[in-house]
Amino acid sequence: MRGLILRWGVNAVAIWVAFRVVPGITPVDNSVEAVIVNALIFGLVNAFIRPLLKFLTCPLIILTLGLGALLVNTVMFALAGLIGRYFGYGFRVDGFEAAFMGALVVSLVSVPISFLLRSAFKR
Repeated sequence: MRGLILRWGVNAVAIWVAFRVVPGITPVDNSVEAVIVNALIFGLVNAFIRPLLKFLTCPLIILTLGLGALLVNTVMFALAGLIGRYFGYGFRVDGFEAAFMGALVVSLVSVPISFLLRSAFKR
């Protein structure tokens, strides 16, 4: 349970950074609640839809030596924003480049934070 909450928090921080850094990503609401709900939606999209999409695009991922996974992450980021807008918390992504950069920023922020938190709780 603690791991789930930590991952949710890491996603929230990473999405907040993407909102601040990447031009072309416009959140519907800038509140802390909206960032937390967006992180929840992003986590659910990654938990349920991403494995299916990675399975379907497995030949593309193999053919591009793993770079196809970046496209899957881009689609997941844009989809999370779209789903979130239906609940009034999402974000608007202005094109493929903004979605790609947003997914890249979320990955680049969440990986080191997850690593630091994981090593801190193992002690």
